[in-house]
Order: sequence, then C-alpha cells, then structure tokens
Amino acid sequence: MKFGTKAIHAGVEPDPSTGAIMTPIYQTSTYVQEGIGEHKGYAYSRTSNPTRSALENALAALENGTYGACFASGLSAVDAVLKMLTPGDEVITTADLYGGTYRIFTTIFEKYSIRFHFATLDELEDIERLITPKTRLVWLETPTNPMMNIVDIEAVAKITQKHGIYLAVDNTFATPYLQNPLDLGADIVMHSVTKYLGGHSDVVMGALVTSDHTVAKEIYRIQNSSGAIAAPMDCFLVLRGIKTLHLRMQRHCENGIRVAQWLKDHPKVDKVYWPGFHTHPNHAVAQRQMRGFGGMISFSLVGNSLTETHALLKKFKIFALAESLGGVESLLCHPATMTHGSIPKEEREKAGIVDSLIRLSVGVEDSEDLIQDLQHALA
Repeated sequence: MKFGTKAIHAGVEPDPSTGAIMTPIYQTSTYVQEGIGEHKGYAYSRTSNPTRSALENALAALENGTYGACFASGLSAVDAVLKMLTPGDEVITTADLYGGTYRIFTTIFEKYSIRFHFATLDELEDIERLITPKTRLVWLETPTNPMMNIVDIEAVAKITQKHGIYLAVDNTFATPYLQNPLDLGADIVMHSVTKYLGGHSDVVMGALVTSDHTVAKEIYRIQNSSGAIAAPMDCFLVLRGIKTLHLRMQRHCENGIRVAQWLKDHPKVDKVYWPGFHTHPNHAVAQRQMRGFGGMISFSLVGNSLTETHALLKKFKIFALAESLGGVESLLCHPATMTHGSIPKEEREKAGIVDSLIRLSVGVEDSEDLIQDLQHALA
C-alpha cells in the first residue's frame, strides 16, 4: 500500500455499531464488563481507548512498524524510553539536540545516575569511541534541531546492533513521509505528534513506534504505569490530521526549496542550514535515507547581533514568532532564547546555536508571499 493510501486508511475501520467512517471520540474513562475479566478488549482508558488504539495502529503503519503508543506530549514519549533504563546505564546522543530533550536528559534522568554523552554523531568514530559496557541507548535526531545536521541511521544501526544497544530516532522533522528509521535498523522511532503529524497547531502529543515485541511490551507497561496518555479528543484530531500528511509534506518540501534558495543568496544572511544543499556536509546521506528535505530551515545573520536579530523578528507579517513547528502556518523562532534556552550558552554556541540563528518552519502558504515576507523583514 502506498503512503498516501496508508495515511488515509491505515488503522481506521468504520465504526462497528453505526458504520461511521471516522473513528468516534470514545470520551469515556471506563467500560462495563459482563463479568470479572469479561470485556470487549477495553477495561480502563488509561490502559487503552478505542480512539487512541486507532491512532496508534495508524502511526505504526506509517512508520512500517508493528506497535504504536501515544503519549500526552513528545517529551512524555522521550520520558518513557528513558524509563526503560536503570541507574548506571549510559546514553550516547547528538550534541545538537532539541532543548527540551536536553533538559529532560540533564535535569531529570542524570539525577538517577544515568550518564549522557553528547557528541557529533555524523562522525561514526565518535560513537565507537564512546561505547562502554554500560551503554544501553543511542538517541538520534536527524535532521537535528535546529542545525539540520544529518546522521546516517543505517550506519549507526550497524554499530548499535553489533554491541547490543538500542537505537532510538526522533523522526519529528522528517516525518514518516520523508524517512522511516525502522527500515534503516532503528529499534524505536519517536515523534512529537504536536508537529507535522497533527499539522494544525491544535494538539500536544507524542508517540513511539517499534517492531520489537519486547520493547513494545515495556513501552506499554510504562505508558500504563506512568499514565502520560494521549486524550481521545486529541487522538481524533491527529487521526484527521494525518489524512492529509502526504499532501502537506509535499507542499512543505516545495516551499522549503524555494525559501532556502532565496535565503542563500541574500547579502544579510550569513549561513543557511538545510540538508537539500549539495554543500551540506551530509547531503549524500540525506539523499540516501530521505525522500525529500522538508520545510525546516535555519539561518544566521551577518554580524551575529542579538539586538538586530530581535528587531528583525518583529518585522514579519506572515511568519509568526512562536514555539513549535510543523503546522500549516509558517513559524519562526529564536532557538538561543526560546526552544534551546535551557542549554548553557557555551554548549549552545559549540553546537552552532549563535545569537543570530533563526529557525523557520516553512508552512503551506504560497511561497511567493513567504519570500516577500522575508524580503520585507530583511530589507
């Protein structure tokens, strides 16, 4: 089944009681049982809910996986993966990492004696060098947030499989439309469903997908035990959102190409970070493991002035200054003070997150209007 057909039909069946083509919102906390342990597959909505089950099955299908689990936010999905670890375990991850993920790693789980190694994982030697007998997990973002670095998932998977280490990939930026980490050897795929999968800036949610039965069993145990579940109404909204994922992503990619090319030639722009450029350090890897380069672009300004950057951010009319990304509307953000503000300045700048860095989430508007907005702001 092709991706567009899966996006519309996977995980969804007509409602057996009414024939409704859309999965109903099962807004219920509990389910009547005919006798002790005699029920229709559902006993309590923290454990499972029909609306959530439909979405979990749909997301698993889109990622070519077997098991899906939805959570209250992207970070609660990250939290569930880390709860599979025990004190003394070690994690290898990217130096260029979403600030919220960095925060949960360093301020929550480091307190429980889990050690995190931050490295530039586009160099495979760095991974081999950091692996110890205590390493249990490699956590990747690719493309990374916000520097758009590309990590070779298949090459990393060969290393983790050799050492018996789990590989988890945050696939939020690429989405299953552009990239399928499980097909490349990853054990777990994570999504901030809030972003492209929901696609309309009206839901906060996270998800995990795997094909490993043992991993899935542990994820479901943590999901039920910790209780950070996705609500039925939110699951309904995402089920609706993913029906147009392929159409939206196609437009995000088309607009991303035009905006990136325009920024590259502007005299006030210092550097543009986008994996579609032939000059991108890992462009060949991106070409091999992705089916397009998406609508996420970061760029820095000549002079790197924080004052001038703040002034510039107030000039946009269509691009909205806001946290988050992946909605139909175009957004921009200032990573150093917004999404990555929790990372110490020295660490931020080492990763390339300078004061003038701006991250764009290019929406699905007319590209001519978006370029005109950039032109006005940079004039």
